[in-house]
Amino acid sequence: MPSKGKGPLQQIHREVDDMRVQISAEKTLKNLTKLTKADEIAPVGNYDQRKLEEQGRLHNVLEQLNKVSVRLSPPGPTEDSDEDDSDEDTADKVDSPKDESQASTAPPQSEPCIYTVLSDFKGDQEGDLTVQRGDTLKIIKKTSDGWWLAENAKGDKGVVPRTYLKIGSVLSDERKDEEDEDSDEAEEEQEDSDEQENEEGENQRLDLEFLFLKRSFIHLLKTDLFFHSYTPPSNWSTFRKALTEIDATDVLSALGAIPSGFRPSTLSKLLVDEGAKYRGSHFMQPELSQSQLSFSDLFLDPDNGRVRPRHPRTCVCFTLWSCKRIPTPGVGVQVLSRHIRLCAFDGTRVLSNIHTVRASYNPKNPRTWLFSPRTTGVLPALLDGDCFLRCNADSPDLGILFELGVTFIRNSTGERGDLSCGWAFLKLSDASGNQLPNRTYEISVSGGTPYEKDVDMEGSPARSSGAGVFQQMLKARRLSKLIVKFKTPNSRIKRQLSLLPDTLLHCLSCVPLLAMYRQLLADTLLVDRPTMQNADLIFSPVLAIFPILMDQPDLLDALRSAWMDAENNMKRSQKRDEAQVKQEFAKAFQWSASFLLHSSSFPPHRWADPTSDEQRSSLIVSTREALKRARGQSGSLEMLANPAHTHLAFDITEMTFDLLRVAH
Repeated sequence: MPSKGKGPLQQIHREVDDMRVQISAEKTLKNLTKLTKADEIAPVGNYDQRKLEEQGRLHNVLEQLNKVSVRLSPPGPTEDSDEDDSDEDTADKVDSPKDESQASTAPPQSEPCIYTVLSDFKGDQEGDLTVQRGDTLKIIKKTSDGWWLAENAKGDKGVVPRTYLKIGSVLSDERKDEEDEDSDEAEEEQEDSDEQENEEGENQRLDLEFLFLKRSFIHLLKTDLFFHSYTPPSNWSTFRKALTEIDATDVLSALGAIPSGFRPSTLSKLLVDEGAKYRGSHFMQPELSQSQLSFSDLFLDPDNGRVRPRHPRTCVCFTLWSCKRIPTPGVGVQVLSRHIRLCAFDGTRVLSNIHTVRASYNPKNPRTWLFSPRTTGVLPALLDGDCFLRCNADSPDLGILFELGVTFIRNSTGERGDLSCGWAFLKLSDASGNQLPNRTYEISVSGGTPYEKDVDMEGSPARSSGAGVFQQMLKARRLSKLIVKFKTPNSRIKRQLSLLPDTLLHCLSCVPLLAMYRQLLADTLLVDRPTMQNADLIFSPVLAIFPILMDQPDLLDALRSAWMDAENNMKRSQKRDEAQVKQEFAKAFQWSASFLLHSSSFPPHRWADPTSDEQRSSLIVSTREALKRARGQSGSLEMLANPAHTHLAFDITEMTFDLLRVAH
């Protein structure tokens, strides 16, 4: 079926859009040519070379835009050619009636016909005809784009949408014969409607691709005018996915508040949109088998009554060492947190929970991030760069995705947001399928989103440019890097890791707490329940509240400190008694995390809120010291009942474990 040209009005509309982009590009090139090195706020190396690269990049984008525009808007037939084609079609119909199915699907325009308006239509643009329901119109010309030229009873002419019209006139009885003839035309149009819908669908798809390219080009002119390498997308699906993440960051970039290398955080958006699905509390819960009558990752060893160890396909321990040459945010925003979000990733899917590790930095060298800083006492779990990953996925492309991000607040408006300043991916197996050896890895940090490939970081040299070995070495030293060290844990940590779920990513310092929770979970679900089919509520504050601590690291640190103090006060004989150890753990949990979580003076958890973090930290320290003094004394219960320590009202469901709700 031959392709149809766009209507005159649509063609002019498309040309106007192209002229706007062309004029914007020419203006940008003119401004770029006028810029000098003295206009820059900060010193810029290789200014002339980078300026030439930007000019060449704009020319390349313009050429691509023109090619796509020509592809999406092929030159349509002229009016003379339309008349010639109509004459040829008429001759073909006379000579060969069997070829009617192969004729053009354009509506017949030889004679005017009468239509009735089904609904009110108000013309918003010049050339539209405003009509009301029940008006009778004489159709002068029908076009394939759905806008027909019509004339009303007053003699006014204009275009109206075809969907607002119904063939025939309800106000005149003198045109019934013409209605019969028009009904034949409607039947022919119905026969060709399927082909027209297919063609219109293809045109809409191409129009969407054109709009996506235009939108990205305008975004490039606004936010990425200087020193950022542009790589054309390999496919439109990935490009659309990247464009859907554009939000208020465009405004900040256009104002120069943040560098163009920053973009909305992909993993942070997953945590916000799909919440519990990618949190550690979800993966800590037991997983039901296919029969829904037992568990697939939680078993008891009948010989010793402990959780049976499980060894998934992948179990690695690693340390986040540092990040180098990371772009710095602009002066218009205040950074609340510099962090790395990491998860198991196979190139298309997130296969584990999303774990966050906060980075520290030296103001004298803000482009270098460090992890696991030296602190007095217990290192907070949020700052602990020693992590582990257990994953049972059998994907050959399984690896760890590291997304470097910042949480910011805009100084002028107070608006908060999460930005990504790059990402890195480390595949956990080599070409032969063997696990990577334990050593230190320097991973290049890329720009864009994890679904895009070969996108350079802001200010980094192009990886493909320069063929000399010495040049490649110099450029490699200027690339953004993430340094990760793989290591082997000790035997105790190995044994505790084998008790955890098949899929989980967390810090190594919390492994003893996670292993104890899994042991208590197995005792409750596999031993204490009357039958495996019993699904009644189980009163257990530890099992009900502990998953909440996975999303509040400061409370997890409070429990860890309380449990370490309890272990230090236990005798060796008590440590060998497993029942005594479980009882002491429940007491430490009740006197630390549970007490704080239900305190009315304890502010709710909010990510990267300095005020809330300071209040929670001071209350945790003061409560810990007070409980430590009262522990083992008669005043312990009096402290819990003290009017100065008011508690929030709670429902019985907050203290009970609901297997049907939490199992996945």
